[in-house]
Amino acid sequence: MYDTIRKTLLVLLQACSLYAFAGADTVVVPLQRQLFHERIDAELSALDKTDGKLDQFIKVTANEEINQALSDIMFHRTRNLADSVELNPLIPRNNEKVRYLSYIEKMIAAYRVGWISKEFNPLFAQMLVTGFEKAMKDNINGTSIAEVIADLPYETGNILTTIFSDNPGYKECKKILFLKYSSIHPDRIIDNIKPYCNEPFADSLVTVCSRYNPTAVYNAAQASETPVGKLIRRNNNKVIKTILAISESEGALLYFPFLDDLVSGKITIQDIKKYAGNGENGYDSVGYFKLLVRTEMEYFRRMASPQKDTPIAFLGANGLREMLKQKALKHFITPINELHAQPNLAVRMKAIEPLSPADLYYMLVMGETEIYTSSYKHSFERMMQRMGANPRGDSLLLHVYFDQFRKFIKMAANFNKLDDFLKTMPLSKSSVLMQAFVANLDKTGNLEDAVDVADAYSSINNKKLLKTILCHVTDNEIAAISNNNDHGKMVYGLLKIIFRSADSSSTIDLAKETGIPPIFKIETKDLADDSNRIIQQVFFYGDQDGQDYFKSFMSSFSPLNWNVYMKPEWAEIRSLRGQKILIYANRPLDSDTNLDDTAQLHLFQYLLNNDLHPSIVIHRGHSYWLPHTLQMMPDDVKIVILGSCGGYNDLKHVLEFSPDAHIISTKEIGKGDINKPIINYINQALLAGKPLVWKTMWATLTKQFATADAETRQSWEDYIPPYRNLGALFIKAYNKKNP
Repeated sequence: MYDTIRKTLLVLLQACSLYAFAGADTVVVPLQRQLFHERIDAELSALDKTDGKLDQFIKVTANEEINQALSDIMFHRTRNLADSVELNPLIPRNNEKVRYLSYIEKMIAAYRVGWISKEFNPLFAQMLVTGFEKAMKDNINGTSIAEVIADLPYETGNILTTIFSDNPGYKECKKILFLKYSSIHPDRIIDNIKPYCNEPFADSLVTVCSRYNPTAVYNAAQASETPVGKLIRRNNNKVIKTILAISESEGALLYFPFLDDLVSGKITIQDIKKYAGNGENGYDSVGYFKLLVRTEMEYFRRMASPQKDTPIAFLGANGLREMLKQKALKHFITPINELHAQPNLAVRMKAIEPLSPADLYYMLVMGETEIYTSSYKHSFERMMQRMGANPRGDSLLLHVYFDQFRKFIKMAANFNKLDDFLKTMPLSKSSVLMQAFVANLDKTGNLEDAVDVADAYSSINNKKLLKTILCHVTDNEIAAISNNNDHGKMVYGLLKIIFRSADSSSTIDLAKETGIPPIFKIETKDLADDSNRIIQQVFFYGDQDGQDYFKSFMSSFSPLNWNVYMKPEWAEIRSLRGQKILIYANRPLDSDTNLDDTAQLHLFQYLLNNDLHPSIVIHRGHSYWLPHTLQMMPDDVKIVILGSCGGYNDLKHVLEFSPDAHIISTKEIGKGDINKPIINYINQALLAGKPLVWKTMWATLTKQFATADAETRQSWEDYIPPYRNLGALFIKAYNKKNP
């Protein structure tokens, strides 16, 4: 995918001057077709407004040349396409011309909707329009467009196939698209294979799917008389035969994490049944979790070997990793979290009493997004105690084959336990560990490990350790430069700049060095739209907590400063003085019947229809509601406040949707008593037209919370301001350098 995008960017830059032409000569459009040209213009206007400005320019990337090329393609070239329909002698009749004009309208609409929904890469504009031109030519000639579709990425080909559904090659195109889709999403093959059960490739694709999503194969096989069920059951592949054997057991999903060992014969269904039991009878939660841990360690050892052997069902739905996390949360983390107010630690921590140091290690790293600060600290202490009178942290890491050790170190740093852990090993060992912590960050295939390193750095207070990490980062950058490793130079160079800028005595201009906007403050003018309005959107959810939060939220708006208008599905709050601020908050209607979801959708459409583009988004709900908020959030949001538990762990997901956002989050429990003062401070500053200086805001609120009860003070310490989100800063800077 990266190669495709890079080639696309090069072509766009080369084509920028080619497509930056003046409009074609005026084409006289007969009265009976003027409406269809107007509909194309209306769709282009809707596309134009997608980035918040009506200026014949769409802002897709930070590169203005690329944006200009995309704008020229979508506005000028599509308009010329419409003119060409009028002039084309091969389209003689009115109805045919109307049909092709409608196709152009649909193409523009698909581009716009795909961009908004993030289901289509807007950088593929040229491929889409060029492919459309070729497909239209073939369609006019009555020939198949299959060859055109075969040369395009799945997303682009899918749009064109949908538009040209009357083409004689439509069925062939659908087959081509299915094969493309299967190569991108092998885990979803079974869900889409029904029309192709009798194709020669069907059996081999089922086999592929069984390695990526054995649960889907299992589920489909249950309907044995359906075409897909028969397709699966006729397959002689050993993995599929094992899946079918598992399906005969009670609680079959409990067996999937061990599928690789079952296929190889290292373990039997009876071995697992000792812990999985028969349905609800005989299930041993501790024994099953320990079996998961032992299997995880062995699977990861294989993956870390030079052969890089990835076991079946290690990842994915009901895979080992997912099941390990699920059981860690259900049987251990949730019970001790729920007893956070219990003063008797023997009672509170009873659930984890049977766990070994390795079991506790995996419980901690798997529970990163859910575990409370106090739960983590007490679990960490028990892990250390169970390592004996003279615990050795390096021995524990060796025992688990350094599986997810960066995550472990990051969490230890976040919860102020890293120094304690490093003290359990000789200085030479801890030095080697920290060297490994920052090594090979450019070779993992993703940014997760680099982000973990950045987040850990932001939580470490030991200046000597910070200096050591910075030295190792610098050494890796030098090595990357020596080896002409561009990716390594970027990763380590950005980490070095960000780490140095985090020093309070630093004079580094992070915006100048990395290209990301300033992160220590944000001006009012940067939050306002073209009409000098600051638009906020607040997401509420219809559970009991959401209803309570909503009442408290609405009570914070004084009638001296705000007008409140209650609508059936949302509240609209308008400032009465100072800066013009409009706040829209959906009402927390019943979540069990999806009324809150409907209210959010209707509010989203209302904002879109009225050119209201939120620059501030506030999420008020549990962490499990956050993915829905992200799906509804505009791309160009400037401030995001995550009032949910563990919101700090969702930063990278937020940045996927709003890459330039300043994010306020918490490592532990999101509390209304803290979220409310944060929101009030921001609104009062904006009313006065003052910039939001995050360090000043944090200092002011820290003084305010100093007189609060101990629980509130502790919760406030877990809130993270935008300037301390080093992992988020790294992602922003990386995305600027590598659009």
